[in-house]
This record gives sequence, structure tokens and C-alpha cells, in this order.
Amino acid sequence: MQKCEFEVNGPYVELNQLLKLVGLCDSGGAGKVMVAAGNVKVDGRAELRKTCKITPGQTVSVGDVVIRVKAAT
Repeated sequence: MQKCEFEVNGPYVELNQLLKLVGLCDSGGAGKVMVAAGNVKVDGRAELRKTCKITPGQTVSVGDVVIRVKAAT
């Protein structure tokens, strides 16, 4: 299992953009495809909303990759 952290500059980041920003896909569009396919979980539950707002404190997982989202310091 790979773990990484992502710092949000603002109140939230859209799920498809988060996947792009951490390097799990090449574009926001590719991120939307990953979400629509049911490959993404937010806080342990499958998430199908492509532009779901991810806030600090939430955890996103794709396969064996776990992303912990935190507020920028």
C-alpha cells in the first residue's frame, strides 16, 4: 500500500483534480473516468461523483494508493 499526503490550498479540491494533481492520471478528464468506473473510494466508501469536494481530513483511495488530504500550512 502506497500512502501520500496532499495539501489543499483552499477549502476543498475536486476529486477528479486531486487524482490528476497527485499523478494518478494525466488529466482531470481521465480522473473523471476513474471515478465513473467505481475505482475511487472516499473515506472507505465508493464515490461516483466526479467533482466531489474533498476537504482536509478526508482520505481518498485508488487501488493500493491512499491519499490523506490536509490543509496547507
